[in-house]
Amino acid sequence: MRSSILIIYTGGTIGMKTDAETGTLVPFDFSAIYEEFPSLKRLQVDIEVHTLSPVIDSSNVCPANWATLAELIRDRYDRYDGFVVLHGTDTMSYTASALSFLFENLAKPVVFTGSQIPIGVLRTDGRENLITAIEIAGARDAGGRPRVPEVSLYFQNRLFRANRTTKRSAEELSAFRSFNYPPLADVGVNIAYNEAAIRRPARYDEPLRIATTLSDDLCIVKLFPGLSERMLRSMLAAPGLRGVVLETYGAGNAPTSAWFLGALREAIERGVVVLNITQCKGGCVAMELYETGLRLQRIGVVSGRDMTTEAAVTKMMYLLGAERSAEAVKKRLEIPLRGEFTR
Repeated sequence: MRSSILIIYTGGTIGMKTDAETGTLVPFDFSAIYEEFPSLKRLQVDIEVHTLSPVIDSSNVCPANWATLAELIRDRYDRYDGFVVLHGTDTMSYTASALSFLFENLAKPVVFTGSQIPIGVLRTDGRENLITAIEIAGARDAGGRPRVPEVSLYFQNRLFRANRTTKRSAEELSAFRSFNYPPLADVGVNIAYNEAAIRRPARYDEPLRIATTLSDDLCIVKLFPGLSERMLRSMLAAPGLRGVVLETYGAGNAPTSAWFLGALREAIERGVVVLNITQCKGGCVAMELYETGLRLQRIGVVSGRDMTTEAAVTKMMYLLGAERSAEAVKKRLEIPLRGEFTR
């Protein structure tokens, strides 16, 4: 059975090729994808392409773009078996994480990919990333159901859960990494799916429900030796602030200074939700381990467990947009909604 796949080109390096006459990089015409990559005809998929207008440099991506992308997929959800989203690498993990939360009952593959080298350059990584992402988006199991019915990110021979990823390198072809969760698939001669790691929906036959309200009333506070009371209080006093992603040390540790804890306590008492995640790429927040973390727990700081910054920010945007009370946001932050942290 052939699968139908919609490729959505949002912008980014993958969509550039060299003009034969001028030698400059110009946009790639994805509507001619079969002419550029004849090998795609051997896959059991039918491909259509939608290019955003205008395309977006990923450095300019904002929550409104995420809502637009979610609506685009929702409106075409019944027509396709899977989706491949081509995106610039700089903010791909943010966009892919956001989509994982905006899709409230996803039951089809949405595979993000891109490249470090433009697709029109001879030794591009984009060709393999694109072809394999299409194959994964169209793959079905023996029962005819999609192999990976969640938002994922494919790059350099590995498929990851999207909201577990972070960009790790600006130069290496293996640009992304999932430090706290195993790959959903490893790609070599064959595609080896890690069935136990893949998240599956309760039902496959429902219309796609999406959230379209995201709140940007939050900030990231990254701790560093020398952070002053004046600067911290200035950030916490921002008008309209409802959420803080607090990047702490190690296993969720922070200063025990009276002014530091006092500033956070005052913000929490005003209804600001503070989510604690570690600055370390790997590992987990465990505030009960040390006195420095335990004091944060006592004043009402929420543990982010092993969430990435990208997942923490986008999950909080999603929840602040969906919930009116700080208590409701806190309660849902402590629950893994889309497999974004390990219990």
